[in-house]
Amino acid sequence: MNVRRTQLLLTAIGMLVLGAMEVYVPSVAETTDPAKIVVKDFMFNPTPLTVKAGATVTWTNMDDEPHTVVSDTGEFKSGGMDTNESFSHKFDKPGTYHFTCSIHPRMVGTVVVQ
Repeated sequence: MNVRRTQLLLTAIGMLVLGAMEVYVPSVAETTDPAKIVVKDFMFNPTPLTVKAGATVTWTNMDDEPHTVVSDTGEFKSGGMDTNESFSHKFDKPGTYHFTCSIHPRMVGTVVVQ
């Protein structure tokens, strides 16, 4: 009887473990979080950033100096962002979008929209 009870207990534990290992699939609402680019140490990171069409990209300035985000085609342009300030842009069409900081022109980046 003791062996049977142990088998049942192990079976129950196994079922609990397998249930806990169920794969989590986020809902559509959870997967629409905007992509993020951090502005730090006078660099955009990550770059290039690849996103799906319809994604909103958010740039956040983590430097102690102000920065901007300006596309080379004029499609988007932030104002000056101080420390911890952000700018967002929604990319509706596939393509490659280059941008720079107008205050520090050596700071460049790219968003690739699929």
